[in-house]
Amino acid sequence: MNLADLLLRTAERHPERAALRLDDSVVRYADLDEASARVAGLLADRGLVAGDRVGVMLPNVPQFAVVYYGILRAGGVVVPMNPLLKAREVGYYVADSGARLVFAWEWAVEEATAGAGDVEVVAIAPHTTAASLSGAEPATAVVERAPSDTAVILYTSGTTGHPKGAELTHGNLTRNVEVTQSDLLHLTGDDVVFGGLPLFHSFGQTCTLNVAMAAGASVVLLPRFDARATVELLARHGVTVFAGVPTMYSALVALEDLPPLPRLRLAVSGGAALPVEVLGRFEERFGCALLEGYGLSETSPVASFNRPDAPRTPGSIGMPVSGVEMHVVDDDGVPVEVGAVGEIAIRGHNVMKGYWNKPDATAAALSEDGWFRTGDVGRRDEEGRFFIVDRKKDLVIRGGFNVYPREIEEVLYEHPDVNEAAVVGIPHATLGEEIGAAVVLRAGATATAEELRAYVKLRVAPYKYPRLVWLLDTLPKGPTGKILKREIVPPTAAEQE
Repeated sequence: MNLADLLLRTAERHPERAALRLDDSVVRYADLDEASARVAGLLADRGLVAGDRVGVMLPNVPQFAVVYYGILRAGGVVVPMNPLLKAREVGYYVADSGARLVFAWEWAVEEATAGAGDVEVVAIAPHTTAASLSGAEPATAVVERAPSDTAVILYTSGTTGHPKGAELTHGNLTRNVEVTQSDLLHLTGDDVVFGGLPLFHSFGQTCTLNVAMAAGASVVLLPRFDARATVELLARHGVTVFAGVPTMYSALVALEDLPPLPRLRLAVSGGAALPVEVLGRFEERFGCALLEGYGLSETSPVASFNRPDAPRTPGSIGMPVSGVEMHVVDDDGVPVEVGAVGEIAIRGHNVMKGYWNKPDATAAALSEDGWFRTGDVGRRDEEGRFFIVDRKKDLVIRGGFNVYPREIEEVLYEHPDVNEAAVVGIPHATLGEEIGAAVVLRAGATATAEELRAYVKLRVAPYKYPRLVWLLDTLPKGPTGKILKREIVPPTAAEQE
């Protein structure tokens, strides 16, 4: 099998059908098939063999799908990377994954090149066509892969050190697409799917791109989310299915005037907890069901969802999808009673193979019998519906993007004036959480909070730097000297003035 077969099978059946749209441009399934074959040819020319990793730093543009499926059909492993990453972050992803090559969007090439070192960076520009991707002949044959072979390495949540690469197999992702289609979206060739979720994330890959390719639907791409541009796009292209994160829905329901959207039939939300008030306002204003679900990069990502044809409880993440089990367990991994709070554990075809080159981290997260410990605290009701209560980990989710506190703290510690630093999530009305940093300066140091904020901003992606930095004489600590983040209180608005 090969995940790229999702595209190839549809291209064979419906070559003239629109696969991707961006603004006024249309890419047919035949075009996408041929262009991805040229990428496979380019990789073959560079000596790529099955299992080699290839970085992808592209926004939501048709070229992302071209490169993504080209790498897969060549037998390679896709390493998706946020195109906003800075050089130091690119360097970690490339070195950790052992990527042989990186495809980067034209405005990301400078950072990609600086971070990739000796690894070749292939620049992709908006005018890039199928023919100009490579002088090589299209590699029409698809390299066969086993279901257990890695297809994508997604770098994901962590609270200690750097992000870890979750190995998602061809079997993981193909099966997750199948159950997303059968249990949730029910796409047909007449559907038009909103493609505003980042395609470098598993949510965007599975729930928009891959499921649409499997069903022969069309994806309308949006490189950067804007609420007003989004509703205009929904109306112009007759979008029928919308997939987004809670911050998108909060922005949409805040709009004053909405154009008629007669074709919109379903919306799905994931990535963070969806406020019940936002759910109700969206359904009232947009006239379609909004279904909340749950998953992680390590679960391909879909693990549970409210079903379109079943009763819903607002605030619930629904029930496990077909072929997936979920339990609420105690610290020893033993299931707790119905209604009791514990850690959510998941087992099924969607659970990752492991963390790339991190056997200890894999063993800590995955039991011998296949249960993945999520680090999320939840409960289950009498009907089998699950609810997220809190996060066990210190992960901060800002606007649907994961931010790892330790990574930002390490950047702060590189500043010569910083003695101690603790990065925490601060509740935010629209983003869910904002990033804050409490800092203790070295004796005699003179750095200001604004200087430290600017220092981090230059070194990490725009969504990661702390918008709020405040200086303290000391950080709260436990008996062993460990910083107690739960006791850190951010300054009030008045104190910030």
